[in-house]
Amino acid sequence: VLLDSLMAALSFLFAFQIRFDFVVPPQYMSVFFNLLLFILVIRITVFFVFRLHMGLWHYVSIPDFQTIVKAVTLGSMGIAGASLFLGLGIPRGVLLLDWILCIGSICGVRLLGRIFRERFSGIEQMAQDLRNVVIVGAGDAGEMLMREIRRGSMDNGVKYNAVGFLDDDSDKWGSKIQGCEVLGSIEQLSTICKENNANEVLIALPAVGRIERQRVLRYCRESGLPFKTVPSLADICQRKLKINQIQEVDPEDILGRETVSLDLGRLRKEIQGKRILVTGAAGSIGSELCRQVAVFEPEEIILYDRAESNLYMLELELKREFPSAGVRAIVGDILNENLLDDIIGTHSPEYLFHAAAYKHVPLMEAYPLEAIQNNIFGSETVGRAAIKGGVKKVVFISTDKAVRPVGVMGMTKRVSECLLQALGNGKTTFIAVRFGNVLGSDGSVLPIFKGQIDRGESLTVTDSRATRYFMLIPEAAKLVIQSGVMGKGGEIFFLDMGDPVRIMDMAEKLVRLSGFVPHKDVQIGLSGLRPGERLREDLVMEQERLQPTEHEKIFAVKSLSVDLEDFSNDMECLRVALKNRERENALSMLESMVDRY
Repeated sequence: VLLDSLMAALSFLFAFQIRFDFVVPPQYMSVFFNLLLFILVIRITVFFVFRLHMGLWHYVSIPDFQTIVKAVTLGSMGIAGASLFLGLGIPRGVLLLDWILCIGSICGVRLLGRIFRERFSGIEQMAQDLRNVVIVGAGDAGEMLMREIRRGSMDNGVKYNAVGFLDDDSDKWGSKIQGCEVLGSIEQLSTICKENNANEVLIALPAVGRIERQRVLRYCRESGLPFKTVPSLADICQRKLKINQIQEVDPEDILGRETVSLDLGRLRKEIQGKRILVTGAAGSIGSELCRQVAVFEPEEIILYDRAESNLYMLELELKREFPSAGVRAIVGDILNENLLDDIIGTHSPEYLFHAAAYKHVPLMEAYPLEAIQNNIFGSETVGRAAIKGGVKKVVFISTDKAVRPVGVMGMTKRVSECLLQALGNGKTTFIAVRFGNVLGSDGSVLPIFKGQIDRGESLTVTDSRATRYFMLIPEAAKLVIQSGVMGKGGEIFFLDMGDPVRIMDMAEKLVRLSGFVPHKDVQIGLSGLRPGERLREDLVMEQERLQPTEHEKIFAVKSLSVDLEDFSNDMECLRVALKNRERENALSMLESMVDRY
């Protein structure tokens, strides 16, 4: 308030001085002294109305300057009006000069406060921790990143010194942003980093497409320097994230192949206006499946899961994002036969997507009876309820671990495939879809690795030779829907997911995409294969016949028919062992069924 008062007084004084070429006649000096207090009262009153004294000077920005212009203009209008009405004798030139000088001085002191903080605070720390960085992207995000760097708002104790920008727009080359020059194109990154002794690269391209993003990341890796990406521009503006945080790595960057596009027109035609039931709706695959189904405007989506918290949040999300879709959340277990009968009888779904299952390999090795009960007999309950309720199609989500399985989880999935194939009666058709590992799903390798990186821990890989097939969550969900549309009954579908990926390669790639150097900044250790795991997975068994489909990236396998009488007898033996909690007998029966079917 004192500085604003001083600036207002000096502006009024210099307005007189400039108006009279610094030789003010005595009569006008008396006008100045007589009116000074009156002028200050008007100015400070208006400043208080506009709350100019509440602003933090080291964050001053254009909106603050606009407020200052409004406040000074209103004050000047009040002074001019009083001068005219009361005959105060203030020359009109003085009023104009006072308005200009007052705006400049009030803005100037605030700007000096910001400059002092950004340029001169923490000089000792800057000298110790200074890191030269090149900013890729000379757009809005790059300008805001530069502002954050000058403000010194990083949380990791490191001060950055931006040595230049890179951008593919040649019109920007040689221009300056916040005093920092645009040095050249992105493909010159390695050369420019060496010439300017850069220690790090900051990528400020939040809205760039995936192909362009891959190109930029390739140049960054070639430079050999650590690199980070900034959050989206909206998140920067809202200060949801700090610039120094490692940006979430896009699972598509890890996948290393183009995502598969499916026949969306046909999916819409098949799903629109239908009633859909999804078991395991609150899980990673189930919830994404519900989102993908909702896009095609079904009449109703019934969300069925026993995880009530996640189920409730999914219901809120779908009702918010897809208000025209009838969304109904039901808390229940797939082993609850009476509840399933009631739901299917009441809502009459035409499609049932069965995603509910225990899937974590080490846990299922430790608790095989629970895996058998939930995965096999839970699927049986769902299948029988679907037949009783007249469901048109049941799509069962399986796994590549069901092919020549070595672990309990894979075995239960393989027996479930055979079970649902045996249940098919013509009116209700059963279709299975085999996945590889789904990147980003709950408990999968990607969030585990990212959590280890965020905590500064070493990454753990089971074996350097271990490989897996990978796909994306949305890709998997669309495949399930597409398979439900294409299937005639009894098929097992799988997606052409390219070559299997070595887990060690994926871990190293994730570390690089996160801005670190593998085996240097982030160590990667070996833990050995866990029970139920193997080095590689397959998608098809020897006795299965591979068949092409109308979609070039989707294949079907036709398994040998299952002897219903033998299979039913085996199921009863397995049921008895489970009821009596006979772990060894149940496991022996499970292995025998997998070998024979």
